Amino acid sequence: MNQRIILSFTSAFLLWLAWPPTPYTSLLLLVAFVPLLIAVHGVQQSAKAKKGWVVFYTAGLTFLVWNTSSIYWVFNSLNAVMPTPIACLLALIPFGLAALLMALCFVLYSKIQAKTKPIFSDIFLVGIWVCYEYLHQSWDLKFPWMTLGNGFASFHQIIQWYQYTGVYGGTIWILVSNILVFRLWGLCQNKTEIANNTKRNLIVFLGLWLAVPISTSLIMYHNYSEEINPCNVVIVQPNIDPFLKYGGETAQQQLDKLITLSQQKAKKNTEFFIWPETALTGLTHEQDFRNTANYATVKTFLKPYKNATLITGAETFLTYTEPKTPSATFDKNNRMYYDIFNSAVAIENSQKLQFYHKSKLVPGVEKMPFASALSFLKPVFEKFGGTTGGYGYQNQPNNLYSQSGIAASPVICYESIWGNWVAQYIQQGGQFIAIITNDAWWGNTPGKNQHLQYAQLRAIENRRWVVRSANTGLSATINQRGDVVQQTQWWQPAVINQNINLNTKLTFYTQYPDLLVYPFIFIGFLGMIFLILRFLKNLKVFAFSRRKNS
Repeated sequence: MNQRIILSFTSAFLLWLAWPPTPYTSLLLLVAFVPLLIAVHGVQQSAKAKKGWVVFYTAGLTFLVWNTSSIYWVFNSLNAVMPTPIACLLALIPFGLAALLMALCFVLYSKIQAKTKPIFSDIFLVGIWVCYEYLHQSWDLKFPWMTLGNGFASFHQIIQWYQYTGVYGGTIWILVSNILVFRLWGLCQNKTEIANNTKRNLIVFLGLWLAVPISTSLIMYHNYSEEINPCNVVIVQPNIDPFLKYGGETAQQQLDKLITLSQQKAKKNTEFFIWPETALTGLTHEQDFRNTANYATVKTFLKPYKNATLITGAETFLTYTEPKTPSATFDKNNRMYYDIFNSAVAIENSQKLQFYHKSKLVPGVEKMPFASALSFLKPVFEKFGGTTGGYGYQNQPNNLYSQSGIAASPVICYESIWGNWVAQYIQQGGQFIAIITNDAWWGNTPGKNQHLQYAQLRAIENRRWVVRSANTGLSATINQRGDVVQQTQWWQPAVINQNINLNTKLTFYTQYPDLLVYPFIFIGFLGMIFLILRFLKNLKVFAFSRRKNS
């Protein structure tokens, strides 16, 4: 095995070791790219032909191994509900696509490196990587699970400054740290006096770059105090096997389990009961929701708790005579349009009903990516619980309110990995974050732990308590510093009662989510324009040379 491959695997190993849920290894992210940068540098210094392809293979190997080893549980969930070959094919979306985009960042970096000074190529690498991460949280194949800044979720004490920068601050911190260490390695290969002076300056700057964010964060962590503004919340984990949800216990038995668990920890002053994603079974028209047996049973349950509001997951739908939403599907048989929603529903001791429709939909499972071009794949995606036209969604989030006016921000499953989306709830007055999810599809894998730890980042960014109801675990409560206060066990029925502190103050990140991204996107685009212009210039020179020789 040659040195380049060893370096590639070394970076992959360090990235995997640093990634959640492994505790306290996150600092390895600050040096994990260095072996890969050395390998890319070696390719640039070599006499190899087609260096761009060599860099692509080298970086692609690193990122494919890292992504696969860190989120292999995606394959588990797909394989459980469809034939293995199809599951393997769909698993390439999160595994292969992310690795491809990451590798392309390094290819473009190597191209810039060959034509400009190191300082410009280093800045470009940060810019183009941020461009990739922003693309991967925005387009139809979005899956920002592996955004670099998420990597500190298992060591949240050192990233309290995310209340200003969000996870992109972590991404930039990681990339710059790795570049500085790599440049220090390069200077160590050069024994001249100039190099020695530069090396000393670089060591000082690197020390400050690492020490200032960590020390600042630790000071923030130990000095942060919550304003006392209590609200009593009950979080339920019913532990219903999702693969047997519609073929095991009856809907009434499942509802009885949710109510029994809720009553174990309920108090007279309980303001919210939180049940998990799709806790209420049966596809229900939202206009007929009050006429269902589920609604009648819930109303009876809530009677002793006069001020309580239940937030629960449910599958609902709406029908229209004309397409009122971009996601509306036409039913040829009934000559009408409809939307099916993965919803959060708020029910209280009045006739008032509130709905929120999950909007960050899982590609393929809940929403057909590039629907027009890939419509032929709809029958395949339906096997994972999706619908023929995909789920409906809404363009903006909305809070759900208790009778006393407390605003809860309902975040459904996958949505909790979008910092900018959750911030929009808080901008609208959200006083705490209620995550409802069902992580059982992944099995007892690191996926459920990663998902919980990412919720800690949302608590820090917005300085809001997070209450998390997961069908089979891990359910938890998280305070405004990002500490997990209470946590359930995996695959066990459980209930948590927690007094949380409400907050109405807005952090800088909440007010200006992802503001840090835009200068780096601009840098990334400038670099790509530079490469395009260089390519066109070389093409023109090549064409002129051919005409001259002919």
